[in-house]
Amino acid sequence: MTTTAHEQATTDRTIFGFWVYLMTDCILFASLFATYAVLRSGVANGPIAHEIFNMPHVLIQTLLLLASSFTCGLSLLAGHRGARAQVLVWLAVTFLLGCGFLGYEITEFAGLVQEGNSWKVSAFLTSFFTLVGTHGAHITVGLFWSIFLFVELLAKGWNATAEKRFTCFGLYWHFLDIVWIFIFTIVYLMGEVG
Repeated sequence: MTTTAHEQATTDRTIFGFWVYLMTDCILFASLFATYAVLRSGVANGPIAHEIFNMPHVLIQTLLLLASSFTCGLSLLAGHRGARAQVLVWLAVTFLLGCGFLGYEITEFAGLVQEGNSWKVSAFLTSFFTLVGTHGAHITVGLFWSIFLFVELLAKGWNATAEKRFTCFGLYWHFLDIVWIFIFTIVYLMGEVG
């Protein structure tokens, strides 16, 4: 697949624009982390972090997302080699791992609400649900995006447009992985120790 100078310039502008979008998302998450840091001790009469977190489930979530980031990278590498079948396989695995991650998150939220620990109980829980839920919403968008990429790749094959879209998707998915590492560390691990 050869690209013209115009196609390369368009791709470069698109990827630069996507980096700008990711920086705005970074600001959003930084604001949510700052809010969480301020409100995490505002428990009122509600539970504190280590009373409600199920660390084995959170560890499984983390491993699922890290694995999905790896398989996402493998799908892009397969695309560069022109191995369409491998791209589809790795993208499908990424999707399934992402669904597993999201399933654990939904289960965690449902369990907390069922136990009476919803976002209405305290400032801590409000900031927790907002931060982690925003990340989950981004994962959901990524899952729909991966379905779109899968269908488009089946219909049109690997071309310059697919490469550009897969590159942006990879950046997005890896960004969410990095954000989750911060959530895992700041929210869950620091919540466990105090």
